[in-house]
Amino acid sequence: MGAAAALTITGTMIGTTTGAHAAPKKASAGKAKKARAAAKPAAASAAPVEINPSAEARLVASWVLASGDNRKLPYVVLDKKAASLILYDAKGKPLAQEPTLIGIALGDEASPGVGSKKLGDLGPAEKTTPAGRFLAKFGYAFGKQQVLWVDYTNSVAIHPIPADAAKKEKRRERMLSETPDDNRITFGCINVPRAFYGSKLRPLFQKGGGYVYVLPDSKPLEEVFPRLRVHALTHGVTGDAATP
Repeated sequence: MGAAAALTITGTMIGTTTGAHAAPKKASAGKAKKARAAAKPAAASAAPVEINPSAEARLVASWVLASGDNRKLPYVVLDKKAASLILYDAKGKPLAQEPTLIGIALGDEASPGVGSKKLGDLGPAEKTTPAGRFLAKFGYAFGKQQVLWVDYTNSVAIHPIPADAAKKEKRRERMLSETPDDNRITFGCINVPRAFYGSKLRPLFQKGGGYVYVLPDSKPLEEVFPRLRVHALTHGVTGDAATP
């Protein structure tokens, strides 16, 4: 969080065979090829990812899928209260659920002008992760580090824990803890596990970007996502419902 300058981150020997011995080798190779081909579908049908979204996160994901609000792009649903992020592909298939670190301050709005400030100039109440629907794309931050910009104007991005993060903040320990109570520590940016960022998030968002839906701390869900109101009325649910 802060100005774009805020982030300093991110031997087998082959014998000669003739006559009757040649045919069995070809047949063996053919069987091996067929076996490999038969194994491909099994490898492709990986076990579904287990996710455990909150009622609000489930409702938002249901709305996005039903309405096509993601416009055929991959998307993320970030639940700030649970400090948890779920990644979906463009067809709404969940690919991963990961813990996150978010802004240390409660709040759903970015303070005016916060994007032009240096990190050291941010007040405690300004270190928020704003709620809303964002079109996110990869770009560069200070130090030529690529990050996934969520809200460029207010310098909010998704990236791994910065290498130069203060040790006293214990960001890694916070991310690995079993409770979300200690996951508020950043200046507003969204920290995610490095392996997840590099192997799943980046490949999916790198080419054309995608959408990030950040759930609110205190605002009504329908206020942050107005189009969700139509979905809720159509399906007879509210943000407090356990299922969409």
